[in-house]
This record gives sequence, structure tokens and C-alpha cells, in this order.
Amino acid sequence: MADPRAPRLRLLRSGNIGPVTYRQLIARFGSAEAALDAIPMLAARGGGRAPVLADAARITREIAAVERLGARYLFLDDPDYPQLLAETESAPPALIVRGDLALVQRSCVAMVGARNASAAACRFARELAFRLGEAGVTVVSGLARGIDTAAHRGAIGGGTVGVIASGIDIAFPPENAELQEQVAREGLLVAEQPPGTEPLARFFPSRNRIIAGLSQGTVVVEAAPRSGSLITARLAAEAGRDVMAVPGSPLDPRAQGCNLLIREGATLIQSVDDILETIHPIDARAVRAPGGGFAGAPPQDASDSERRAVEALLGPVPVSVDELVRQSGRAPAAVQTVLLELELAGRLDRHAGARVSLR
Repeated sequence: MADPRAPRLRLLRSGNIGPVTYRQLIARFGSAEAALDAIPMLAARGGGRAPVLADAARITREIAAVERLGARYLFLDDPDYPQLLAETESAPPALIVRGDLALVQRSCVAMVGARNASAAACRFARELAFRLGEAGVTVVSGLARGIDTAAHRGAIGGGTVGVIASGIDIAFPPENAELQEQVAREGLLVAEQPPGTEPLARFFPSRNRIIAGLSQGTVVVEAAPRSGSLITARLAAEAGRDVMAVPGSPLDPRAQGCNLLIREGATLIQSVDDILETIHPIDARAVRAPGGGFAGAPPQDASDSERRAVEALLGPVPVSVDELVRQSGRAPAAVQTVLLELELAGRLDRHAGARVSLR
């Protein structure tokens, strides 16, 4: 009997298929098999070549590797899929997980910061994470050096989730291999990439969106003005979640990012009580990401005039899908169909906040 996961994974692993496109294809065609058959036609309408479809044998090997590693798939429509993450526009259609899924059903707080963090910041992060665990809050981080490592070590006894940018069998940085295994055994380890995938630079922003999406709020302990930690904070804010920051000396470049966040409205954190006071009024079941993506099935086709109208409004600068609907005067479903065709043709990029640009 054929594995029902295989067509869904094959669709997800095919070229030019992102989370939004995946959901739209399933909504439109009803199944991954039908969507795979329709991709060449849709890409041609978008004015480009059809993307390369994932090899079925490769998917079979991936499924076997996941099972061999003691991990499992978690699809977006599974009842165990984290609810807060599912509410975000770019929620991964499939995750690979090892460990205790109950941890993401509790209140979750992300804790991120500098890789080259100061000793004082690491100690403070470790203490915050420990106290959050005592309060029954799960600490989510990215298993990187510095603040991430301190947060996981502090929370390991109370509940922690590690989200990685590689395959679930690859430890990065290498010195955290033992910690990553401990998180998988005693907490929860989450990966979006297939087993064997090395942690390339382009995977880290994707990892950060999962960290932010899993959590009711994100705490930044120490960060430079331009850092991955601030990307995570921005993604949290775009998803309607709380952003919190620990202040630092203006003389320390590693504190400038946190001080900037506070100046822009982030909650100032001096103790675990500040975090708990911020997140506890939130009912996790009521959180909804703004502009939560396309939910209904688009029409079977879009007219040539609709394609021309939408494409004429696109350029290299990202613009919101809502703005395209307003300016084009076309139905939202028709605009979504045109964007779907352009993306499958390799001519469209999607950005955070439901924005798109012409490639």
C-alpha cells in the first residue's frame, strides 16, 4: 500500500513550492497528487518553466531516514500540530520532530540573542529559562551558540524546544551535538529540512520564523543592531506576538539591538515576573496572525486581463497582497491565482507579512 505521506512530501519538496503555495494548491485541487499533475499547466500560465518535481524515490528514502532516526512527521492538518504556529501565514506544511509534543501545547516563550554573548547575559538567560520552566512555560530557542545554548541548558528540566536549521540528524554548531541530543530526549527537537540537510545560511530565517511562530512572545537577551535575533523579534511582531527585550549598557554593542527594540516599544524585561505578566493574559487559542494567508480555494482559472492587471502592479519592491487586491480592483481569489502561477513559474518571491515581489 502506498504511503499517503509521500505525495504531500513530494509536492512540498518540489521547486518553487513554499508554504503558501503548498496550501493554495491543496485547497484548489483537493490532493497532492492532483496538484502535482497540474503544476506544469499553472507554471506555463505564469510565463515560465515548470519547476522540477521532487523524485519519488528520494521521498521514499527520506521517509525511511526519518523513521530510522526515531523521528516523525507532523503535517499542518495533524491534531498535534502546534496551534500557534498553524495560525501564522508561513506555517511549515510539514515538520520533522523528536521528543515530547506536549511541550508545544503549553505556554511557550522564545528566547534568543547573540552568539558571542557576554558571560553575564548567558547567566541571566539561563536563570530566566530555569524560572520559566518552574512556572510551567516551555522555552523555545535555536540551539545556537551563546544565548540559545544558555536558554536550553536553563530550561532542560522544565521543558524546552530546539528548532534547528538543518536536518534533524545534523548538529550545528558541532559542539552542541550532545545538547541537541539531550533536547531531543528530554524536550522536543524540531526541523523543517529533510534528514542530511546541512545548515545553509538561507535556512536560518526560516528557522527563526518557526521559533517566533511557536511562541506567545519572544525575549531578546542580547543582540547587535543587525542580527538574526532581531529578525526573530520582527517576525514575532508581524505574527501579533509580544516582543520583549533585556536592556543593556549603551557602551556594549551587543546590547544595542535590545535597547533599540525597547525604544521601539518592546516590553522591558528585568525578571521572569515581567515575562509572565506579559504572556499570561494571552489566551493561546485566541491568537491570530494578521493577514493569515489564503484560506479558500481559488477559482479554476484567471483571465488574461486579470493576469496583466496584477503583474503590472508588481515590481522588485515587496508589496502586500491586500494592496494588490485594492489597486487591481480584482477579486482576492483571482489575485491569489495569478500570484500562484507566477510563483510556480519562478517569477515571484514571497516575503514576511503577506508581501510579494517580482523576481
